[in-house]
Amino acid sequence: MITKTRLPHLLTISLALFMARPALAIDSVSLELGAADQAQIARVGLQSQWQSQWWQSNGTHIGGYWDMTLAQWRGMRFRGQNDVHQNITDIGITPVLRFQADSKKGLFAEVGIGAHLLSDLYDNDGRQFSTRFQFGDHIGIGYVMQNRLTVSLSVQHFSNARIKQPNPGILFGVAKVAYAF
Repeated sequence: MITKTRLPHLLTISLALFMARPALAIDSVSLELGAADQAQIARVGLQSQWQSQWWQSNGTHIGGYWDMTLAQWRGMRFRGQNDVHQNITDIGITPVLRFQADSKKGLFAEVGIGAHLLSDLYDNDGRQFSTRFQFGDHIGIGYVMQNRLTVSLSVQHFSNARIKQPNPGILFGVAKVAYAF
């Protein structure tokens, strides 16, 4: 039986098994920087494009990719009169759907929801997460240039989907630059 306490462990094991597959072809790298209320995030990622194209019409389709990330959160943890910085490491995997041109160049819109494991409980001025496991969902827009450089802006929300209370969540604005091989 899968319990709420075993779910993060099961997802971490699944992530490790998926990443060990020899068929996984990493075809781009990314750097992301973002900010929330009294918190910042810096993230590096590896992406693996899907070969599937759904709902092709008028030169567009829905495609997607796996986004495997390693991030560092920096926030303020307030204790009495002293401000103490909190640094949290985040490992995540997100399947992302992207509405794009068939050429995979130009404007795009994307959405994704993935699993993230934090190194510590996030605590910002009394807004404390109750679990280290979080879902991270995002919605964004961007542009793929002819030189395979991608720039995008997104809004990303982290919460545990009410697995355990409290569940205040956090909302980041994120800028991303990626380069495809």
